[in-house]
Amino acid sequence: MDPITESTELRALPVEWDRAKQARILGFALASILPLAFVWFTMRELASTTLENDTYSHIPLIPLVSLFLVYSERQRIFSRLSSGWKVGSSLLLAAAACFALGKLNPWGGNVENGLSVAMLATVLAWAGAFALFFGANALREASFPFLFLVFMIPIPEPLLSRTILFLQEQSANAAALFFRISGIPVFREGFIFTLPGVSIRVAEECSGIRSTLALLIMAVFAGHLFLRKLWKKVFLCVLVFPFAILKNGLRIMVLSALAAYVNPGFLHGKLHQYGGMVFFVAGLVPLALILMLLQRTEAGGTQ
Repeated sequence: MDPITESTELRALPVEWDRAKQARILGFALASILPLAFVWFTMRELASTTLENDTYSHIPLIPLVSLFLVYSERQRIFSRLSSGWKVGSSLLLAAAACFALGKLNPWGGNVENGLSVAMLATVLAWAGAFALFFGANALREASFPFLFLVFMIPIPEPLLSRTILFLQEQSANAAALFFRISGIPVFREGFIFTLPGVSIRVAEECSGIRSTLALLIMAVFAGHLFLRKLWKKVFLCVLVFPFAILKNGLRIMVLSALAAYVNPGFLHGKLHQYGGMVFFVAGLVPLALILMLLQRTEAGGTQ
């Protein structure tokens, strides 16, 4: 073989490889659309629920974040491609079982549970298609972006109700703690706090479920980006719950005190409706500081 012919063949290999990779990407993109056709009406219900219920307002952002993670880590994820028929077929069978369960509708009129099963089936179908076109190794390398898609799945009942009740109870306990620390006289009976001239009830809407989910999603994402040790990632995520409860209790105490001693309108004013971000930052800042500390210990070689 002469040098000119050899050079031409060596240059052609990357082009063929890129075409093969592009074909896999196109095939996966088309295969990813198919599950949406099976849950089209459910997706419409999900879109409506997302607009009407702030608890699920984060759902449209989750697949975008997963796509960003796959793109940013593409060199590692797609470094060794193959056809993962075994893994892909198993995941697709699990997705088909979930689709069938959704058609049977054993939970009756509970729309949220139907949405949960439909979204679980969609995530499993996407993971299965990814394994089929790119291989088990690529799916393993992309495990976090696909696991992150779990946040697309609405929390099913009765787990959602129990979580809200837990946050509601603990937020009331945290508010009582802040009342004691501040020295503000208050009479508590369950979820009801009575101050001079004002009685407030810690309702389900005051549980902080939305901000807790937001903090958890941010902690999972930040832990993946900035931490290497699994126990540190888990530790950061676990801390979300006490910080979320404390900041929610602080919000209840501050609004109640302002209503009792300044103006009752604070219970229905702009601070109550739009001031959640201020208290959200109160929970976010200590988490960010702990994240920096954990990251610094890794940089310093401390396990």
